[in-house]
Amino acid sequence: MSQKHMHPGVFDLKSQLDTGKISRREFIRYAALLGVSVTAASQMAGLTWPGRAFAGSVKRGGSVKVSAPIERVTHPSQISWIAPSNQIRQVAEYLTYTDADNVTHPYLLKNWEASDDLLTWTLNLRQGVLFNNGDEFTSDDVVFTMNQWLDKDVGSSMLGLMKSYLDPTDIEKVGKYQVKLHLKRAEIAIPEHLFHYPALVMNSRTFEGDFIKQPHGTGPFTVEMFREGERCVLKARKDYWKKGVDGKSLPYLDSVQFINLGTELAPQIAALQSGDVDSMDMSDLPGPQAFKALKDNPEVKVMGIPTNSARVLRMRVDVKPWDDNRVRQAIKLCQHREKILGLAYYGEGLIGQDVHVSPMHPEYCEIDTPKYDPERARQLLKEAGYPDGLEVDLNVGSGWNEIVRYAEILKEDAKPAGLTVNIKTMPNSQYWEKWTEVGLGVTVWAHRPLGTMVLNLAYIADDEGKPVPWNETNWSDKEFGELLEQANGTLDIEKRRQIFCKLEKIQQDRGSIGIPFWINQWMICRKRVENLNAHPTMYMYFDDVWLKS
Repeated sequence: MSQKHMHPGVFDLKSQLDTGKISRREFIRYAALLGVSVTAASQMAGLTWPGRAFAGSVKRGGSVKVSAPIERVTHPSQISWIAPSNQIRQVAEYLTYTDADNVTHPYLLKNWEASDDLLTWTLNLRQGVLFNNGDEFTSDDVVFTMNQWLDKDVGSSMLGLMKSYLDPTDIEKVGKYQVKLHLKRAEIAIPEHLFHYPALVMNSRTFEGDFIKQPHGTGPFTVEMFREGERCVLKARKDYWKKGVDGKSLPYLDSVQFINLGTELAPQIAALQSGDVDSMDMSDLPGPQAFKALKDNPEVKVMGIPTNSARVLRMRVDVKPWDDNRVRQAIKLCQHREKILGLAYYGEGLIGQDVHVSPMHPEYCEIDTPKYDPERARQLLKEAGYPDGLEVDLNVGSGWNEIVRYAEILKEDAKPAGLTVNIKTMPNSQYWEKWTEVGLGVTVWAHRPLGTMVLNLAYIADDEGKPVPWNETNWSDKEFGELLEQANGTLDIEKRRQIFCKLEKIQQDRGSIGIPFWINQWMICRKRVENLNAHPTMYMYFDDVWLKS
C-alpha cells in the first residue's frame, strides 16, 4: 500500500509512536487494523517480522492425535465455546487471523481498506480459493455468512458483536471478489471481529443449517468421521490454497484425530505421557494442574502465554435478589482476590477488578482494586432488606477445578457477611446448556484482543432493548452503551483509554459481574509435534504442523 492510499490514522499513530505515546507493538497492531500489511507496519516501526521455517526443516505425513471433547456441532455461527471451533476451524476458515501478539492479518481476505471516517470497509477477497467440494470461494459466500450472523433466528454471538453497526442491508456485493460494509457507526475493530470463533465462512451453495451433514469449508482438512462424544477424524486435502515452505500445498500432516477422553484431567495427562495422544485441547481444561504435572516431562512441550481470559462471577439482573445492585455489590465484596488467585489458580495470572477489561487490553484504564470487606457487604445486604443475611445458590461446572475452588473460597469468605452460598456443581456440558439462565454462576470467558469486543458481546442490548445473545446477565446501561459506541469508533488510543476509565467505573459500581483474576494459559504437546504454537485464545491450527522423525 502506497502512502497516497494509506489511511490518515496511520500517520497519527506514527506520530504517537515517535513521541513515545504508544509502543511499537501497539503501532503495528492498529496500523494492521487500518489495512497496512504487517511487513510494512513493522518496517515503519523499525522492527523485523519473524521469517518462516526452511523447507528442509519440515517433514510431510503422519497423524496427530488430540485429546478433546467432541461436542454436538450444527451451525458454526452458533458455536459458544472454543473446543468445537478447534475441530471445525481445520475444515472451515475465517476472513482474518489474529496472531498470538494480537496483530490481525488477512486470511481468506487478500486485504481490506477502511474509509477515513471508519464507516466504510472494503473487503477484498483472496482469489483462487476452493471449498473442499470444488466450489469457488466468492463474495456470495461472505454475504451469505454475514447474513447468518445477523439473523436473530440463528442466535449467533456475532449478532451482539456487530448488530450495533451493521445490518444485512449494509452489506454490499461489489463484485465477485469484493464486499463493502457500510456501517451505521464508526468501528475500528472490524478485522478482529471477523476472527471471533463463530465467524467461520460457510459455503452459500450447500449449507443448510448442519455443517456436519455438508462439511464444505475452505480449510486444509475434510471431515472423515464425526461422532459426538467419541471422535472427530479429519483428513488432509490435496488442493488446499495455502502453500508450505517446500512450495507444495499444505497441510504437512495426513490427518488429525480428536479423541474424547472425558472431562477428567488425569486420564488425559496419562495419555499424553504415554504417547497415546500428542496434544490436549486446553481450552476447557484446568491449565495450572496440567502445567504442574507436565512441565518437567522431557518428552513434552509446555508453552505458556498470558491472556485476557477470566472466570466470571455473573448475576442475572432480572432475577431476584440480583436485580438489586446492593446485593450484587455485597457478593463482590466477599471476594478475597489474592487468596482466590493463589489457591484456585496457583497465582498464575493477574488480579481483576470486577470489570471485563484486562490490564493487558490496550484500552485498559488503571482502576482501584476493591478490597475484601465482609462488614460493608453485611451492611449492603441489610440496606437491601436482608438484615438476617441471605442464602443463594452458585452454579458451577465441575470440570473446571479452578472454578470449583473459587466457589469454595467465596463460600467461606462470604459467611462473615451473612451470605450463605450453596454450591451447585454440574458437568461442564450441563452448565453450558443453561449458562445464560442461572441466576448466579461462574462462566469461562475466553481471550479477546480488544476490550471493546467482549463488552459488545456481553453487556449491551439490541435496538429493541433486548439483551444480545451472549449477554448472560441481561444487564445493560444507557450511559455505558453510549460510551461504548464512542469507544468503538475512537482510533486515538489515549482518547479511547479515557472513555474506558468511565466504562470501567460504571461496570465496577453498578455492573453484573465479579472478576477476581485473569489467567495464564498453556499449549501442551509432545516434543515430536512441531509448530503447534500457543495462542491466547487457545485456538489450535494444524495446517502447518509437522511431526519430527
